[in-house]
Amino acid sequence: MLVLTTSAFEGLAITTIAAKIAKDMQGIHLYGWIFSAFLLCQLVGTLVMGQQVDRRGVFNSILISFAVFVIGTIIAATSMNMYMLIGGRAFQGFGAGALITCVYVCVTLYYPDTLRTQILAAFSMAFVLPSLIGPYFAGLLASYLSWRFVFWIVIPLIALALLLTYRSFRDLQRNQHIIEEARGVDSRTGQAILLAIGTGLLLTGLGMITSWQGIALSISGFIIMIPFMHKLLPQGTFLIQSGLPATLVTRGLYVACYFATESFVILGLTEMKGVSAETAGLLVAAGSLSWSGAAWLQARLDVKDQGDGRKQRVMYGIGIMIIGVMLVMLALFLTDTGIPLILLSQIIIGFGVGLANPTTAVLALQYAELGKEGKMSANLQFVDSFYVAVSIGVSGSLVALAKTMGWGISTGILMVLTLQLLLVILSFFSSLRITAHTSKSHQPTGQKIDTLPM
Repeated sequence: MLVLTTSAFEGLAITTIAAKIAKDMQGIHLYGWIFSAFLLCQLVGTLVMGQQVDRRGVFNSILISFAVFVIGTIIAATSMNMYMLIGGRAFQGFGAGALITCVYVCVTLYYPDTLRTQILAAFSMAFVLPSLIGPYFAGLLASYLSWRFVFWIVIPLIALALLLTYRSFRDLQRNQHIIEEARGVDSRTGQAILLAIGTGLLLTGLGMITSWQGIALSISGFIIMIPFMHKLLPQGTFLIQSGLPATLVTRGLYVACYFATESFVILGLTEMKGVSAETAGLLVAAGSLSWSGAAWLQARLDVKDQGDGRKQRVMYGIGIMIIGVMLVMLALFLTDTGIPLILLSQIIIGFGVGLANPTTAVLALQYAELGKEGKMSANLQFVDSFYVAVSIGVSGSLVALAKTMGWGISTGILMVLTLQLLLVILSFFSSLRITAHTSKSHQPTGQKIDTLPM
């Protein structure tokens, strides 16, 4: 819980102060890269650790994950320019992806399917405290001291998390079914790195698409991306085949919409409406609170119907998100201030994603094979990281394009929110092809737990 709370605090805090960082370092054209560098490296860390946790166990894997995350945090806190900051965010992303993969593996190993929706709902509580204090606290630090303190404050929290959990991870590793063969680096690691490079080239090119260099970078990145996407995503993903592929595509699209909308709503509030960073952060944080409430609701409903209504809950959640995104656009562009409507929209969007997200995770984890829990956990985190990275990266490129063409930042943000609305609508249609995996392919290897306090 503390690992996830720290990660949530860092994510919400950076979302709140990213606009100020970009202004201070004169890098508003690189605004999207504050998030995209983190997310692209998160997908690499996810896949690398997904292999290593199956081969070397949870304990060794989580020590490495903690170390990389802390190194990235120190680099970001001491950065002298936007490029150094982006480099630090890249290390942070790798460490965060690896950490969360380890957490998902523990859920798969330790809890039976009937309890996973409940423990994932419990994890959603990790977002409550950061949502209440994170954005406002980060905004105050950035306004009255320095945004660098937002990075420094994460280090003692993550160190405490390691101190409290290392014995549990060590004990769990003793019961873990570890694959001993093929200790070399899997080809997926190299493929993930090349995919991240290709995606980075594409996003860089899109940000300067009005020049021939931008066109060349975009084409090159796209050519590199496509074959590695095909290799790394489960078979049938491009065709949105029913079952696991449709579940992952659905999840990727609505998660991409949620986080990109959250990031650029803050930019819109500060640049278009003149709202302070701490106030904008609090408005957006309302979505995290309603996410937690919806996550608890879906857990109770899952117990009540024994998982039969999971597909419907995903569809309802995405439908609710569509309404929320439309309200965001209405609040920013068709009202004078729009603050109450922005608050309402964030509550609605957060509730929708909270209803769908733990459910799609459980649907996907049902496909995990014994000894390959890390791979399935990595698939989940890969989808989250990759789709969000591309969505935020393309959105940042749209803002940069609007700036280059002299259209104004409001036009850029309008294009961004239109893109997010299209993504969540596509997610809804993809959810029609979700099917439950009914065969019992995995039993937890840790201590059996029959009940979980609610």
